[in-house]
Amino acid sequence: MDVLNELVAWFADPGQWSGPGGIPARTAEHVQYSLLGLLVAALIAIPVGLVTGHTGVGGFTTASLANFARALPTIGVLFLIVLAAGIGLVPVVIALVALAVPPILVNTHEGVRQVDPALKDAALGMGMRGPQVLLRLELPVAVPLVINGLRTAAVQVVATATIAAYVGVGGLGRYIVDGQARQDLTMMLGGSVLVVLLAVVTTLLFAGLSRLLVAPGLRSLAASAR
Repeated sequence: MDVLNELVAWFADPGQWSGPGGIPARTAEHVQYSLLGLLVAALIAIPVGLVTGHTGVGGFTTASLANFARALPTIGVLFLIVLAAGIGLVPVVIALVALAVPPILVNTHEGVRQVDPALKDAALGMGMRGPQVLLRLELPVAVPLVINGLRTAAVQVVATATIAAYVGVGGLGRYIVDGQARQDLTMMLGGSVLVVLLAVVTTLLFAGLSRLLVAPGLRSLAASAR
């Protein structure tokens, strides 16, 4: 109970809500790193997933590489990149991209592959060419799974972006790392709570995006495919 009271007092302290080390500033840093990592991963994974899903070429290789990337320890990747490139934002973003690419890539690939072949044949029969079939038919049908892949990646990135603090960059991970160094349990718990809340908000945002962009029938199809 004392820990809970101390945690409430920590959040109620006005000093936690101002300055470069305050909760708003640390949250903004965390969101910045997470968005940057997710954006770069999406720019890589979505086009590759669309092409491999549409052509059927490289599907096994894509899945194998994605599964291999999932098995990599993010903190280990981070420190290897730090050894090669030095401390800063770049190693953090690269590590987050490596974490985010697999779910986006696999979901995009599978979203395109699940399109009914009869629909593709009908589109070709109407005179559509390959790129038109991909953009006008396969991509809209794949959107639910693409968004689901983005959501999964975003939550993982938000939770893992705390590693930025280990290489001298900011974000909510600073509360956890600094709290550990000072043996301040309340600070560590406060940082953990903030990361969890941000992950929950991220999930809700993608749920809203899915409802906004995806027809109910396609949402049901995506849910049954998971």
